[in-house]
Amino acid sequence: MDSRRIKLWLATAMVIALASAALLWARRGVPVNVAYVSEEEGGLSMIDLNTLQVVRRVQPRDVAPRGLAVTADGKYVVTSNKNTKDIAVFSTSGLRLIKRMHIGDNPEFLKINPAGDRLFATFEPTAQGGPPGAAKASGSDDDDNGPPAQIASFQVGNWAPGPVSTAGQETETMEFSRDGKLMLVANESQETIGVFDAATGGHVRDIDLKSYGIRPRGVKVSPQGNLYAVTMETSGTLLTLDQDLKVIKSVPTAAKPYGVAFDRSGKRIFVSAAAAGKLQVFSADSLQLLAEVPTGQRCWHFTFTPDDSRILLACGRSNNIVVVDANNYKKLQTIEGFKLPWGIVTYPRSYGSLGLP
Repeated sequence: MDSRRIKLWLATAMVIALASAALLWARRGVPVNVAYVSEEEGGLSMIDLNTLQVVRRVQPRDVAPRGLAVTADGKYVVTSNKNTKDIAVFSTSGLRLIKRMHIGDNPEFLKINPAGDRLFATFEPTAQGGPPGAAKASGSDDDDNGPPAQIASFQVGNWAPGPVSTAGQETETMEFSRDGKLMLVANESQETIGVFDAATGGHVRDIDLKSYGIRPRGVKVSPQGNLYAVTMETSGTLLTLDQDLKVIKSVPTAAKPYGVAFDRSGKRIFVSAAAAGKLQVFSADSLQLLAEVPTGQRCWHFTFTPDDSRILLACGRSNNIVVVDANNYKKLQTIEGFKLPWGIVTYPRSYGSLGLP
């Protein structure tokens, strides 16, 4: 080989090496093929989805996270913290706490809009804690008659505060229409879905679900945007609504359904029935029950892996993550060592009760 060819070969090898190093550095900066878990008593954990092992865990002082979201670029993971009236922003590189933002009493649910540029967070001034419905069962109606829940908003990246919306009583899940123009929230105590203008935070209307069940908890839009799925926890009900937010079908579920998600195709709806310890699978068009998988205790939220092959459920009272095959519905394994896991999301972002669409 002559000297010119040797020099060209060396130069090419150097370019490839530098490109590889840059790619490796980028991947180190933004972890990929990972899941993040919020633990009410254990902080924030990262799972390597290749090995299904916890590879990092942090628990900063006074952070007891519930709500969980990861930004579209994968740079930040955000938690809402039940005891400290705030939101915490972590850099995914090292899970370093970089910012805390006060919002109000009892922060719970987080959601990033479809454009990926705004973060929304619910907080509930009158929430008493404990299992849903406990106040009603004990004869107390403080949650029903006290100040309504609020929804704060922030710009992703600089975390500047935006409009604050007044929601209903005991606001739970948030969801957006596929075009991002409408924000839907489940008002548990009122048996309604509140509809808001996402840009301004203004209230548009309420959808009354009293004739279908008790305590709406989970709300999810289909990937195509033509269907919404709603779980009603106390009555054990799954509803589908059309794109105009009119109820299409209603079927019973196992006890206390909460987390709900479509698969990527929009053909199946997955429901985590927390009290029954089951993940149920329904046909999205007919709501026919297709399968049930035993899970664990109080599995509220779940996510598909980015390749759609597996489902991971955060099971709070079992203190573990249950892994299920997303196609044959077999329970594959459990990942132990968590403390009241509440939510779970992945990066790259995938479909799930807290994730896409």
